Amino acid sequence: MDMKQMLLEGCAKLGIPLSNEQADKFLAYSSLLLDWNNRINLTAITDAEAIVTKHFLDSLTPILTGKICGSLVDVGTGAGFPGIPLKIVCPDIKLTLLDSLNKRVNFLQTVSESLKLEDVTCIHKRAEDGGKMPALRGSFDVCLSRAVANMAVLCELCLPFVKVGGTFMALKGPLADEELLQSKRAISILGGEIEDIFSANIPFTNLEHKIIIIKKVRQTPPQYPRKAGIPTKSPIK
Repeated sequence: MDMKQMLLEGCAKLGIPLSNEQADKFLAYSSLLLDWNNRINLTAITDAEAIVTKHFLDSLTPILTGKICGSLVDVGTGAGFPGIPLKIVCPDIKLTLLDSLNKRVNFLQTVSESLKLEDVTCIHKRAEDGGKMPALRGSFDVCLSRAVANMAVLCELCLPFVKVGGTFMALKGPLADEELLQSKRAISILGGEIEDIFSANIPFTNLEHKIIIIKKVRQTPPQYPRKAGIPTKSPIK
């Protein structure tokens, strides 16, 4: 099965409509990803089938929660996951991509321009610094992160970006429930409330993806996020 057919069938299995034009944008994205990956480290996944399943289809699973709308920030986006796939399929969202490495931000800018994606802002900032900026703090309807970090750490890095009444979604693997138990106090301190753990099976794989959904119910106290590096070294317990 070629990449385009796999994308179209995979999205159909997820119940997510995908047009031919959108599928072509994913193919262009994949080409840019592989080209730039020869120069800067963007992904260890370079097999076409794995790019479709582990990057593209995986990144689209938050659509199934029914909460992808309005302004969205992808914290620690890396090569643009899940933000850019979500933008391709949901063009009406206003997307901000935040990453700590300038080379990756240059790549994201190139992808946005090449794919003619409108309303995409690429920001070179650590999450700890971005969450303190008045222009970004408490500004987004939805914050997403697929970053590899402990849930308590992710909440400290991500909840400051979310409006009261908005949502933070962490894309996690099979240990989501265990991580959530260990981060209940942090979630509460940071102004969040556990809403749901959403499960999604990734087509053509045995992978079950879990999305932890946190509702922002109060403003995050002004001392959070703490300075760069501290959340990771000393998570809130």
